[in-house]
Amino acid sequence: MDAPILDCVAIVGVGLIGGSVALGLKRRGLCRHLIGLDAQAGALTTALALGVIDEGQLEVGPWLRQADLVVLAVPVGLLSEVAGSLLPWLRSDALLTDVGSVKVPLSRSLSLEGFVPGHPLAGSERAGVEHARANLIENAIWVLTPTEETSLSALGRIRELVEALGASPVVMPPEAHDQLVATISHLPYLTALALTHMVARDERLALLAAGGFRDITRVASGDPVMSRDMVINNKQALRDALNRFQRELDRLNLQLDQPEVLLASARAGKATRDSLPVVRRSLLPALHDLIVAVEDRPGELGRITQLLGQTQINIKDIEMLAIRDQGGAIRLGLESPEQVALASATLAHAGYTTRSLS
Repeated sequence: MDAPILDCVAIVGVGLIGGSVALGLKRRGLCRHLIGLDAQAGALTTALALGVIDEGQLEVGPWLRQADLVVLAVPVGLLSEVAGSLLPWLRSDALLTDVGSVKVPLSRSLSLEGFVPGHPLAGSERAGVEHARANLIENAIWVLTPTEETSLSALGRIRELVEALGASPVVMPPEAHDQLVATISHLPYLTALALTHMVARDERLALLAAGGFRDITRVASGDPVMSRDMVINNKQALRDALNRFQRELDRLNLQLDQPEVLLASARAGKATRDSLPVVRRSLLPALHDLIVAVEDRPGELGRITQLLGQTQINIKDIEMLAIRDQGGAIRLGLESPEQVALASATLAHAGYTTRSLS
């Protein structure tokens, strides 16, 4: 086994995802010592008994200074509050990441060079550390959404760790992440809620609800508080997704009187569903790429995004291509060749070297 890439990791919130990250770190020998922080003594007792963590803590304190990496795995609604309580105790060179399913609120409230927001697209309707398993995050897409203050070296180290855990990192702006998960995660949850409420109002429906219905409503079995916090914290993007979904339902309603049109819709739906493998990065919109050479110094990502934002250029995707002590390169995914040309000119005027792949 290779030498650990981290000496000490603190998992804040020892539940399903936090516990799975801890088990992944242990199985792959990626850290020497794992500390769990949780307000629930029972969760820590279980985690220690199962070998998920090596040490348990009920409160923040000086012990946090030994952590090279802190992983925030508390419910979305508590992320900002808990993160704020940790900051006085963290070393200046410590890495900080989270696993929350909504990125914009925390990204706006917490700006640190060593903070790399993240979201592994993995989970289960079963909550609690007793259901944690290392392979839960293996082969999963793990989205990283650097803030304007995130350093390239911090992004590179977290990306390396995600890959070492067996997941596939995808880097994009926080806003793009929240828009995407509103459709592929949060909207299905509300849909499952609506269907289960319909069944609850008619006992005859419950008698007939079999495997297919249970499959499409599985996400309604998740922790209600965590699920509520998830959708509330992404409500604007979710409302946009709900409006698009309503338009699709209205279109299908009209097609009930148009059998051939409905058949074409059914065939198109089948083709799309059958083409979806477990991991599919190509679901992201087609983009036009611009490569930017950058120095590894604080605020570089923020400076680039601010320069382009002032020119009304919307960055749809960000990917780090290389990182060295002196610097590296990032790929910006933009909407059109025209946006690439404008971004290239804007950044060149600011002293950056760029290369278009469009």
